[in-house]
Amino acid sequence: MDWHLLGLSFITVFLSELGDKSQLAAIALSGRSQSRRAVFFATAIALVLTSLLGALAGGAVAEFLPTRVLKAIAAVGFAILAARLLLFNDSESAS
Repeated sequence: MDWHLLGLSFITVFLSELGDKSQLAAIALSGRSQSRRAVFFATAIALVLTSLLGALAGGAVAEFLPTRVLKAIAAVGFAILAARLLLFNDSESAS
């Protein structure tokens, strides 16, 4: 097992999930429920399952497309998102 990759993946996901909507949902559910343990196990299983599906999907896509193409697609996608955030006014959706 590649321990460096395991640690890097853990730190990246852990930091990105702090304050995420999944955490806010877990807080809201545990505050209203009788069993905090059930909320913990359900949210933990859900997070593990979505991570598993993401890893499987990423592995499947990587089998068909070279890494360079995947990086290019990701870069273009992020550039489009950045351009939309910077150039287009969001006031139309607020009204």
